[in-house]
Amino acid sequence: MKFWKKKSSKEIQDRISKALSENRSFYDEPILGMPASHLDSKIFPNNNPILKDAPFLQTLINNPNHIGCHTIAQSESTFAGTQEIEKQLLNIIACDIFKANENEYDGYVASGGTEANMQAVWIYREYFKKEKGAKQSEIAVFCSTDTHYSLPKACNVLSLDLYKIQVDDDTREMSPESISATLDRAKSEGKKYIIFTSNMMTTMFGSVDDIDMIAKCLKESELEYKIHIDGAYGGFFYPFAQEESILNFENPEVSSITVDAHKMVQAPYGTGIFLIRKGFMKYTHSKDASYVKGEDYTLVGSRSGANAIAVWMILSSYGSYGWAEKNFVLKKRTDWLCNKLDKLNIEYFRHPDSNIVTIRAEYIDQDLAAKYYIVPDNHHNPKWYKIIVMEHVGIEHLELFLDDITIPA
Repeated sequence: MKFWKKKSSKEIQDRISKALSENRSFYDEPILGMPASHLDSKIFPNNNPILKDAPFLQTLINNPNHIGCHTIAQSESTFAGTQEIEKQLLNIIACDIFKANENEYDGYVASGGTEANMQAVWIYREYFKKEKGAKQSEIAVFCSTDTHYSLPKACNVLSLDLYKIQVDDDTREMSPESISATLDRAKSEGKKYIIFTSNMMTTMFGSVDDIDMIAKCLKESELEYKIHIDGAYGGFFYPFAQEESILNFENPEVSSITVDAHKMVQAPYGTGIFLIRKGFMKYTHSKDASYVKGEDYTLVGSRSGANAIAVWMILSSYGSYGWAEKNFVLKKRTDWLCNKLDKLNIEYFRHPDSNIVTIRAEYIDQDLAAKYYIVPDNHHNPKWYKIIVMEHVGIEHLELFLDDITIPA
């Protein structure tokens, strides 16, 4: 892992002020041809004193549109200043966290992990069609039964068949036998091209898929494939908790990665990141967007530049060492909780490099779940409840929960 520099509040403020000055201003310039403007001045006046030392809010009311993919082509010069910060943010995530080489990746700040996962599936569907002559019916998406619901949603929208692989109830792992059997079934049903989503901490369990095993099974199947990493939850935690992680661009099996900044980074909602190896974004090139400088490659189209600024600000305020330290504290806090649960003989699942602890439902009654806002795997018939040790979850909160938990006779 490379390291990004920690910046002072003044350095962050100055950098964003410079970026905004390099954007064209809806307040001061005769911008006549764009279907956009700054935020409504009656509700969001730009002379409010609160904006003085608030670079994110300054960006928000200026309302830059980051439409397009700025790592691949020309972009709207109207917002060149803040687009450059988005590119710097992508460099931190792609190169410093996920070990990509400079200029060997593309990506953008998406609306969240759902969009980013769908972008990956869309790209690979088009890649297989355009490069391999695949028929739509020959392409399939694979994932575990613990994978986020965005994958079934993506398959629905993109009209692709989905194959879910069962996981072990205790380990939350797929077996090589179950993967191979599902691949054999897909082959018998005419599938020739596989888009496999591998998890970097599932949303419910924090479990991590074995990409080496997945790749081995795919090779043995002799089907063509691409592997996408869904790190929507774990992308800003797991690489710091597990320094030997191979879920990054140093691994040739990894083609793309999704991460969410509105989870562990605590950025505003609607902030995910999509990263992919250079050369693949072209498969979703929307040439019909000819009125957009550089045209478009993304699923979403128009998107707020303020969200990219928010993530850049947060990561820059920590630097890589500060970010690692923050995650170290959360991991140790999770260790503490697990030690207490062990002493109470309470059954749970926790990946050792995760800050999610998922407890079997027989230990959590509805009143306890409601009191502590503990989330079930299924609201209709819960089998598990999860605790996520986020920054706001202190030992004092966990102690209260442990005092209230009931151990079945």
